[in-house]
Amino acid sequence: MEPRFNLFANETAGKFVKRFATAGRIIDDSTLPKPTQELVKIRASQINSCGHCLDGHTKDAALAGESPVRLAMVAAWRESTVFTAAERAALALTEEGTRLADAAPGISETTWSAVRTHYDEDQIGALISLIATINAWNRLNVIAGNTGGNYVPGQW
Repeated sequence: MEPRFNLFANETAGKFVKRFATAGRIIDDSTLPKPTQELVKIRASQINSCGHCLDGHTKDAALAGESPVRLAMVAAWRESTVFTAAERAALALTEEGTRLADAAPGISETTWSAVRTHYDEDQIGALISLIATINAWNRLNVIAGNTGGNYVPGQW
């Protein structure tokens, strides 16, 4: 399946995605744990049905040492025992932040309290920024028609 639009071949979109990717490096370099970053990217990509991002982030997480069991359980993290309390808080915030338009109640006080318990100010800033960023990447890729399956681990 060919993408319906090549983001990198278009001058305007190409400039945007390059700058957007550069901005994302701030999050990569933060103290938010790398495994948590990948779990957040995977969960948002699952919710948004972004095969392109899901392909890349699951493969990169595996390359970084994430276990197959944890990768398989991300979609059912609430019914799983393989995630820490901090990761569960991040996944809850990811879901609530990703589903804002689904008539969801927004960010619950329970979720926000859990995030505050497990992360410091800089990590929370990175987490909020990461959730916003991966949702934007998901939308760019879904709208452009980018599919998953061909990503080579480490390519991004």
